[in-house]
Amino acid sequence: MAEFEAKEQRVVVAVDESEESMYALSWCLRNLISPDTQTTLILLYAKPPPPLYSSLDGTHDFFSGDVIAAMEKYSRDLADSVMKRAESIYKDYTNIKVERKVGSGDAREVICMTVKKLGADMLVMGSHGYGFLKRTVLGSVSDYCAQHVKCPVLIVKRPKN
Repeated sequence: MAEFEAKEQRVVVAVDESEESMYALSWCLRNLISPDTQTTLILLYAKPPPPLYSSLDGTHDFFSGDVIAAMEKYSRDLADSVMKRAESIYKDYTNIKVERKVGSGDAREVICMTVKKLGADMLVMGSHGYGFLKRTVLGSVSDYCAQHVKCPVLIVKRPKN
């Protein structure tokens, strides 16, 4: 009987500044990653879209290049910070390959588009645990992604302390 060659597993984990996303990453590593499987873990951070601002502020002065540059630097620094936090969680897992991806735009669209583009086998996300009203007003990124991506989606809820 011929043995089949195990395919590399591609798991996208959506990470952000929240404890929930870091918990989801940790849970994924403990429960989904097998030493017997070749796994590529793709950490995906979606930077918020740049604010839509006019060239004039409230006092009808032009925004300076310094203000715009500072906003862009803050966004890059935040993405770096999130990836460093994630690295501290996965650094002891030597049997996996890790890729980092940073997209810019609405998190729902960035995540769905990236999962499709990469041909991911699974998407792992944390749940913020918003109640009905907050979820209705803010929308749920995990709910949206669960409805729109073609691969299995695992939504990890962080236990209440």
